[in-house]
Amino acid sequence: MKDEIVIAQAFSKEIRIHAARMTGTVEQARIAHHCMPSSAAALGRTMTAAAIMASDLKNEDEKIVAVINGHGPAGTILVQAKGNGDVRGFISDPSVYYAREDGHLDVARTVGTDGTLTVIRDMGLKDTFSGVVKLQSGEIGEDFTYYFTVSEQTPSAVSVGVLVDPDGSVIAAGGLIIQLMPNASEEAVTLCEKAVASLRPATDLISEGYSPEEIIRMYFPDAEILGSRDVRWHCGCSREHYRKALSVLQDADLEEMIEDGKGAEITCQFCGNTYFFNTEDLKEILENKRAEDRQSLS
Repeated sequence: MKDEIVIAQAFSKEIRIHAARMTGTVEQARIAHHCMPSSAAALGRTMTAAAIMASDLKNEDEKIVAVINGHGPAGTILVQAKGNGDVRGFISDPSVYYAREDGHLDVARTVGTDGTLTVIRDMGLKDTFSGVVKLQSGEIGEDFTYYFTVSEQTPSAVSVGVLVDPDGSVIAAGGLIIQLMPNASEEAVTLCEKAVASLRPATDLISEGYSPEEIIRMYFPDAEILGSRDVRWHCGCSREHYRKALSVLQDADLEEMIEDGKGAEITCQFCGNTYFFNTEDLKEILENKRAEDRQSLS
């Protein structure tokens, strides 16, 4: 079953709703980073919120970058979600596993609360839009709720979750974002409040087989479906990408690496793929760099 985000509106366009199924995408992230349950839940919740935000981007290469650091055991969580549905992310410490007394994963303890949530909107322009808010709970859904309200002045309810099997694999992942549009009427506000008060965990619904559209109609039966976006785990790193990264180093740094004779090994922080450049590769990079420098001066 493919992962997807469904976008809808309700009550004369005064309410906007996004529902996401992210199970496969989050499971691939868990595998890539060898995540323990709490780390998987924290990373997966952040991926879901960022992917939903990116589903509103107009161009495929535009992206949302979400960074959370609550100074908890998990460290930094960074997610990139593109307009074409590609999502990738990493968590500094993937080995965290905390459970509350009720048996649920303790994501707040994993993430911490003494820090910030930063959201960057990269529209492919010279400047990017960036919003930063203090973490409210470390549960991530509540933190994105606060971000939308404070930084984007959009009253929102954000419910994101990850259900992890005892064997560590992801059973269900996804979420729901309900937002009031500007100048929403009191009737729309009341309708939203009732929907939010009756929300069930998105992971329960996904694990029971409900589709994103069915989840939306559960709370807004007359919602107008505007469209859907496929979502997938995709890093997009390549040897050429890291070759270019090496070419921006100072000549002296490249010379030192060449003299050392050990080459350069670069591991992608998002997917764990490793790229090795031997001494001859580094010499070629340095020679091409110097040739380009000479050409730019001529």
